[in-house]
Amino acid sequence: MAGSATFWNKIADKYSRQPVADEAIYQQKLAKTRDYLRADMELLEIGCGTGSTAITHAPKVKHIDAVDISENMLAIARQKAETAGISNVTFQQVDIEEMEAGGKQYDMILALSLLHLVSDRDAVLEKIFHMLKPGGYLVSSTACIGDSFPILGYIAPLGRKLGLLPVLKAFTENQLVDSITSAGFAIEHQWQPGPKKAVFIIARKPA
Repeated sequence: MAGSATFWNKIADKYSRQPVADEAIYQQKLAKTRDYLRADMELLEIGCGTGSTAITHAPKVKHIDAVDISENMLAIARQKAETAGISNVTFQQVDIEEMEAGGKQYDMILALSLLHLVSDRDAVLEKIFHMLKPGGYLVSSTACIGDSFPILGYIAPLGRKLGLLPVLKAFTENQLVDSITSAGFAIEHQWQPGPKKAVFIIARKPA
Protein backbone atom coordinates (compact mmCIF):
# COMPACT_ATOMS: atom_id res chain seq x y z
CA MET A 1 0.00 0.00 0.00
CA ALA A 2 3.08 2.24 -0.15
CA GLY A 3 1.88 3.65 -3.46
CA SER A 4 -1.39 4.78 -1.91
CA ALA A 5 0.47 6.42 0.98
CA THR A 6 2.53 8.39 -1.53
CA PHE A 7 -0.62 9.48 -3.35
CA TRP A 8 -2.40 10.71 -0.20
CA ASN A 9 0.72 12.39 1.17
CA LYS A 10 1.07 14.29 -2.09
CA ILE A 11 -2.49 15.65 -2.08
CA ALA A 12 -2.92 16.17 1.68
CA ASP A 13 -2.70 19.98 1.66
CA LYS A 14 -5.07 20.33 -1.29
CA TYR A 15 -7.46 17.77 0.21
CA SER A 16 -7.58 19.64 3.52
CA ARG A 17 -8.65 22.85 1.78
CA GLN A 18 -11.51 21.29 -0.19
CA PRO A 19 -15.02 21.73 1.20
CA VAL A 20 -17.16 18.68 1.94
CA ALA A 21 -18.85 17.62 -1.30
CA ASP A 22 -22.34 17.81 0.25
CA GLU A 23 -22.38 19.38 3.71
CA ALA A 24 -26.05 18.57 4.39
CA ILE A 25 -25.55 14.86 3.72
CA TYR A 26 -22.37 14.82 5.81
CA GLN A 27 -24.20 16.41 8.72
CA GLN A 28 -26.99 13.82 8.49
CA LYS A 29 -24.42 11.02 8.67
CA LEU A 30 -22.78 12.65 11.69
CA ALA A 31 -26.16 13.02 13.39
CA LYS A 32 -27.14 9.40 12.74
CA THR A 33 -23.81 8.20 14.11
CA ARG A 34 -24.27 10.34 17.23
CA ASP A 35 -27.51 8.45 17.94
CA TYR A 36 -25.30 5.45 18.76
CA LEU A 37 -22.60 7.23 20.78
CA ARG A 38 -22.22 7.08 24.57
CA ALA A 39 -19.82 8.86 26.88
CA ASP A 40 -18.04 5.62 27.88
CA MET A 41 -17.35 4.42 24.32
CA GLU A 42 -13.96 3.87 22.73
CA LEU A 43 -13.85 4.28 18.97
CA LEU A 44 -11.45 3.51 16.16
CA GLU A 45 -11.57 5.49 12.93
CA ILE A 46 -9.64 3.92 10.06
CA GLY A 47 -8.75 6.16 7.15
CA CYS A 48 -9.35 9.24 9.29
CA GLY A 49 -7.77 11.65 6.77
CA THR A 50 -7.40 15.12 8.22
CA GLY A 51 -9.40 14.24 11.31
CA SER A 52 -12.61 16.23 10.89
CA THR A 53 -15.01 13.42 11.78
CA ALA A 54 -13.00 12.16 14.75
CA ILE A 55 -12.70 15.69 16.12
CA THR A 56 -16.46 16.21 15.72
CA HIS A 57 -17.37 13.01 17.59
CA ALA A 58 -14.67 13.29 20.28
CA PRO A 59 -16.71 15.30 22.82
CA LYS A 60 -19.39 12.57 22.81
CA VAL A 61 -17.13 9.61 23.66
CA LYS A 62 -14.33 8.51 25.99
CA HIS A 63 -11.55 8.16 23.41
CA ILE A 64 -10.92 7.76 19.67
CA ASP A 65 -7.94 6.06 18.05
CA ALA A 66 -7.76 7.62 14.58
CA VAL A 67 -5.45 6.04 12.02
CA ASP A 68 -4.53 6.78 8.45
CA ILE A 69 -1.99 5.63 5.89
CA SER A 70 -0.81 9.20 5.21
CA GLU A 71 1.48 10.95 7.70
CA ASN A 72 0.86 14.28 5.92
CA MET A 73 -2.89 13.90 6.48
CA LEU A 74 -2.26 13.06 10.13
CA ALA A 75 -0.05 16.10 10.65
CA ILE A 76 -2.97 18.28 9.55
CA ALA A 77 -5.35 16.29 11.78
CA ARG A 78 -3.15 16.76 14.85
CA GLN A 79 -2.99 20.50 14.26
CA LYS A 80 -6.77 20.70 13.84
CA ALA A 81 -7.33 18.77 17.07
CA GLU A 82 -4.94 21.04 18.96
CA THR A 83 -6.66 24.14 17.59
CA ALA A 84 -10.06 22.73 18.60
CA GLY A 85 -8.84 21.84 22.10
CA ILE A 86 -9.52 18.13 21.56
CA SER A 87 -7.31 15.88 23.68
CA ASN A 88 -9.09 12.51 23.58
CA VAL A 89 -8.15 11.58 20.00
CA THR A 90 -4.89 9.75 19.30
CA PHE A 91 -3.69 9.98 15.70
CA GLN A 92 -1.36 7.29 14.36
CA GLN A 93 0.00 6.25 10.97
CA VAL A 94 -1.32 2.75 10.27
CA ASP A 95 -2.22 0.80 7.14
CA ILE A 96 -5.44 -1.02 8.03
CA GLU A 97 -4.53 -3.85 5.68
CA GLU A 98 -1.39 -4.48 7.74
CA MET A 99 -2.89 -3.67 11.15
CA GLU A 100 -3.05 -6.54 13.64
CA ALA A 101 -6.57 -7.56 14.67
CA GLY A 102 -5.60 -8.86 18.10
CA GLY A 103 -5.56 -6.94 21.36
CA LYS A 104 -7.78 -3.93 21.97
CA GLN A 105 -11.45 -4.10 21.03
CA TYR A 106 -13.68 -1.11 20.31
CA ASP A 107 -17.31 -0.13 20.80
CA MET A 108 -17.47 1.36 17.30
CA ILE A 109 -15.25 1.42 14.24
CA LEU A 110 -15.66 4.13 11.60
CA ALA A 111 -14.66 3.28 8.03
CA LEU A 112 -15.71 6.37 6.09
CA SER A 113 -14.77 6.70 2.42
CA LEU A 114 -12.47 3.73 2.89
CA LEU A 115 -13.77 0.32 1.81
CA HIS A 116 -13.47 1.15 -1.89
CA LEU A 117 -9.85 2.22 -1.30
CA VAL A 118 -8.49 -1.07 0.08
CA SER A 119 -7.17 -4.01 -1.90
CA ASP A 120 -9.30 -6.63 -0.11
CA ARG A 121 -12.48 -5.29 1.52
CA ASP A 122 -13.54 -8.75 2.75
CA ALA A 123 -10.28 -9.16 4.68
CA VAL A 124 -10.63 -5.64 6.11
CA LEU A 125 -14.24 -6.29 7.16
CA GLU A 126 -13.23 -9.54 8.84
CA LYS A 127 -10.51 -7.67 10.71
CA ILE A 128 -12.95 -4.95 11.76
CA PHE A 129 -15.38 -7.60 13.03
CA HIS A 130 -12.70 -9.11 15.28
CA MET A 131 -11.62 -5.66 16.53
CA LEU A 132 -15.13 -4.83 17.74
CA LYS A 133 -16.55 -5.78 21.11
CA PRO A 134 -19.64 -8.01 21.02
CA GLY A 135 -22.53 -5.68 20.21
CA GLY A 136 -20.15 -3.13 18.69
CA TYR A 137 -20.89 -1.09 15.58
CA LEU A 138 -19.34 -0.59 12.16
CA VAL A 139 -20.16 2.76 10.56
CA SER A 140 -19.22 3.01 6.89
CA SER A 141 -19.75 5.36 3.99
CA THR A 142 -18.68 3.79 0.72
CA ALA A 143 -18.61 4.81 -2.93
CA CYS A 144 -20.15 1.89 -4.83
CA ILE A 145 -18.42 2.61 -8.12
CA GLY A 146 -19.71 -0.61 -9.68
CA ASP A 147 -23.18 1.00 -9.70
CA SER A 148 -22.29 4.62 -10.42
CA PHE A 149 -19.24 4.49 -12.70
CA PRO A 150 -18.29 0.86 -13.49
CA ILE A 151 -15.79 1.77 -16.22
CA LEU A 152 -13.60 3.33 -13.52
CA GLY A 153 -12.87 -0.19 -12.34
CA TYR A 154 -10.96 -0.73 -15.57
CA ILE A 155 -9.32 2.70 -15.63
CA ALA A 156 -8.21 2.73 -11.99
CA PRO A 157 -5.30 0.22 -12.27
CA LEU A 158 -3.71 2.31 -15.02
CA GLY A 159 -4.29 5.49 -13.01
CA ARG A 160 -2.58 3.91 -10.04
CA LYS A 161 0.44 2.85 -12.10
CA LEU A 162 0.78 6.44 -13.30
CA GLY A 163 0.48 7.76 -9.75
CA LEU A 164 -2.77 9.56 -10.57
CA LEU A 165 -5.05 7.41 -8.42
CA PRO A 166 -4.80 5.39 -5.20
CA VAL A 167 -6.07 1.81 -4.90
CA LEU A 168 -9.67 2.05 -6.13
CA LYS A 169 -12.08 -0.88 -6.31
CA ALA A 170 -15.34 -0.96 -8.25
CA PHE A 171 -18.18 -2.94 -6.66
CA THR A 172 -21.93 -2.56 -6.31
CA GLU A 173 -24.08 -1.74 -3.30
CA ASN A 174 -25.34 -5.32 -3.26
CA GLN A 175 -21.79 -6.63 -3.26
CA LEU A 176 -20.91 -4.29 -0.39
CA VAL A 177 -23.89 -5.46 1.64
CA ASP A 178 -23.01 -9.10 0.94
CA SER A 179 -19.45 -8.49 2.17
CA ILE A 180 -20.65 -6.83 5.38
CA THR A 181 -23.21 -9.52 6.21
CA SER A 182 -20.81 -12.32 5.25
CA ALA A 183 -18.33 -10.90 7.77
CA GLY A 184 -20.97 -11.55 10.46
CA PHE A 185 -22.63 -8.14 10.80
CA ALA A 186 -26.34 -7.34 10.96
CA ILE A 187 -27.18 -4.13 9.10
CA GLU A 188 -29.25 -1.72 11.20
CA HIS A 189 -29.27 1.33 8.94
CA GLN A 190 -28.64 1.63 5.20
CA TRP A 191 -29.00 4.89 3.29
CA GLN A 192 -28.00 6.16 -0.12
CA PRO A 193 -29.02 9.83 -0.29
CA GLY A 194 -29.18 9.90 -4.08
CA PRO A 195 -27.96 8.32 -7.32
CA LYS A 196 -24.16 7.96 -7.43
CA LYS A 197 -23.91 9.01 -3.77
CA ALA A 198 -21.94 6.99 -1.22
CA VAL A 199 -23.86 4.29 0.65
CA PHE A 200 -24.01 4.92 4.41
CA ILE A 201 -24.33 1.80 6.57
CA ILE A 202 -24.41 1.17 10.30
CA ALA A 203 -23.99 -2.52 11.10
CA ARG A 204 -23.80 -4.35 14.42
CA LYS A 205 -21.68 -7.25 15.58
CA PRO A 206 -23.89 -9.74 17.48
CA ALA A 207 -23.68 -9.44 21.26
